[in-house]
Amino acid sequence: MFGIGLPELMVILVVAVVVFGPDRLPDFARQAGRLVRQVRTFTQTARDDIRSELGPEFANFELTDLDPRRAMRKYIQDAWDETDDEAGSTVPKAGHRALEDGELPPYDSDAT
Repeated sequence: MFGIGLPELMVILVVAVVVFGPDRLPDFARQAGRLVRQVRTFTQTARDDIRSELGPEFANFELTDLDPRRAMRKYIQDAWDETDDEAGSTVPKAGHRALEDGELPPYDSDAT
């Protein structure tokens, strides 16, 4: 849960009791729960609006798909999979030949 372990949660609760007092703490907890529900409803509504606007081909769209890190991972993984498929083929590309046994690959000292 948000990267918070049990010891950290206990410290937060103790600080909350000291700062707000035991009589006002239930009201703050109720307000926090209400805020979490409103944020969840807002995100679900936004996701559904985006899905309806984009059309049926994006029926499985999630808001996490808009995260740039996740998008880059997806594109890199797709490219990686394509190169794996190409590496598995035994047909060399045009202008390329397989190295003979013991032959060293070409090396360009000016390029390094």
